Amino acid sequence: MAIPYCRASTFAVCEEFMVKTDLFDLTGKIALLTGASKGMGKSMAEGLAEHGARVVISSRKLDQCEQTAAEINDKCGAGSAIAVACNIGYKEQLQELVDETHKRLGPIDILIGNAGVNPFYGPMSEIPDSAFDKIMASNVKSNHWLCQMVAPDMIASGSGSMMITASTGAFGPSEVLGTYNISKLADIALVRNLAAELGPKGIRVNAICPGLIKTDFAAALWDNPEGERRANEATPLRRLGEADDLKGLAVFLASDAASGYITGQAMTVCGGTNMWR
Repeated sequence: MAIPYCRASTFAVCEEFMVKTDLFDLTGKIALLTGASKGMGKSMAEGLAEHGARVVISSRKLDQCEQTAAEINDKCGAGSAIAVACNIGYKEQLQELVDETHKRLGPIDILIGNAGVNPFYGPMSEIPDSAFDKIMASNVKSNHWLCQMVAPDMIASGSGSMMITASTGAFGPSEVLGTYNISKLADIALVRNLAAELGPKGIRVNAICPGLIKTDFAAALWDNPEGERRANEATPLRRLGEADDLKGLAVFLASDAASGYITGQAMTVCGGTNMWR
């Protein structure tokens, strides 16, 4: 039997022939994201909301969180996003973030630890102890704390997805971002240990490893003609990454599409620069 040509206007007639997308449906899921008011975190939050999740937008500045939440609500419907300010460097603020999420939305199904810092650019031989400690505490220990706080929700439901934003910088040395890269490799180790511990309870834990993405956070690496030219030439896709390039992977890892057998992985979003990893 010939399959009729389907257009949006004739979808009702052709529905029986369409591929179902239930695997990516996040309706009813509650997602908490740190570092979500702009850049990659904002794009990931938008992607989750577009697929039905209710998202908590968190970063240090409440006004930026509220603006992002308002934009998502305008796009995805009222109540799709709420804003809660939090400085990830303080354990008590992380606990308040989780508690406020419980109070306003309910138990957490999806966690994305995207917030991170890099207060020092230069050789490790010159990094002050204060900068080293801040990088490791904010990029690693805060994710450890947050996963500890959210895990009981997921254990109770027998399912859940945690994601931590690492970096392709974790895969090699750097003369100017050494400590940052160390922290991101530690995040991958954290993911693997959590995946082993929480897997028997139905919880998946994965790392997202962006390459060079055009965000404010990475501006020092791309926001000049020569740096952008070199990055483009070294990338098989011949362009720098955009924040929206993270959307699909976040939705995939959060959804039933990845629930079968994907955990403990370091997933690269890099345009092919780290295809051998």
